[in-house]
Amino acid sequence: MGVEEIVLLNADDEAIGTAPKSDSHHKDTPYHLAFSCYVTDTEGRVLITQRALRKRTFPGVWTGSCCGHPGPGEKLRDAVLRRLRDELGIPEASLTSVLPGFKYRAVAADGTVEHERCPVVRATVPADGALVPAPEEVEHAEWWTWERCLELAGRPESSPWYRLQLAELAPLGAPRDWPDAGRAGLPPALGW
Repeated sequence: MGVEEIVLLNADDEAIGTAPKSDSHHKDTPYHLAFSCYVTDTEGRVLITQRALRKRTFPGVWTGSCCGHPGPGEKLRDAVLRRLRDELGIPEASLTSVLPGFKYRAVAADGTVEHERCPVVRATVPADGALVPAPEEVEHAEWWTWERCLELAGRPESSPWYRLQLAELAPLGAPRDWPDAGRAGLPPALGW
């Protein structure tokens, strides 16, 4: 596999180039395209993960199910399905665009900055689906109730983006009630 590239964005969320992911996250991380995904099952539970302790950015924090970066020319749907497969061993899921306009900037304890346009997607899987988390990505993966997810947003061990996303998701109700935002609001650099 070659070098993983991220898509750099301008203030209007238009693609202005690419950069190697491995060299792009530091104290002056450029604004770029990413995504977050919340996996829910048909019983209404949410898959919450703890980032691997060996991860370079925000190691050990608890967050949504998975996140990643669409590659140059990669559609959001394809990028989410790729990360679900690679990070959690989930072969298929039904996807819904939930918060297409979400963006944030966060600084880790070591000074590393995340600065992302980060559409949020819900992935629905069967309740009996097997998980095979990749140890280089995920320290722990657990199925939680929505109430427990809301409680995590108030605790310091949760990721900054999780807290910001939950502030927008909580008023929408439980994950099964989140409306499908479709393509409206997705950045120009990203197709669905």
